[in-house]
Amino acid sequence: MRLPKRGEKGFTLIELLIVVAILGVLAAVVIPNVGRFIGRGETEAAQTEFANVQAATVAMMTDNEVSVLRNARDGAANATRNMSIFPDDSAVGDKYPDANGVNFSAGDGIGFVLYQHDIDADAANTSLVNYVATQYTKGTYYVNAQGTVTQHTTGYE
Repeated sequence: MRLPKRGEKGFTLIELLIVVAILGVLAAVVIPNVGRFIGRGETEAAQTEFANVQAATVAMMTDNEVSVLRNARDGAANATRNMSIFPDDSAVGDKYPDANGVNFSAGDGIGFVLYQHDIDADAANTSLVNYVATQYTKGTYYVNAQGTVTQHTTGYE
């Protein structure tokens, strides 16, 4: 290659074509992989949320010494994403006594729920527990009386 003369600036056509070719090869390799990772991330997020809801249901049932959910949100028609009514939004009078054997009464929280659950029959709602981080999930869920959660939608459809 010759040395540029005084006042000559810039790149040659060959140099520019080589740079464009390298960028084209990189784009051809990277773009398909990025699309694949985005789809996998949504699937993993839905699976993680489902596992969290199932674990929270088991923890809530264990803490409250409940082996059967009397008014479980069973079946796809009862699926919800609102964890303040999931898995059992029974009336206060239908709730089992708390872990200390005290019966729930007016003023106590409804049912056995995963968000803002009234763990003690204290009529003052001072012992509210959150088994999940947020009130609303991305997906919708239903549960049978034994506490087995089923994911109806993932929320990423």
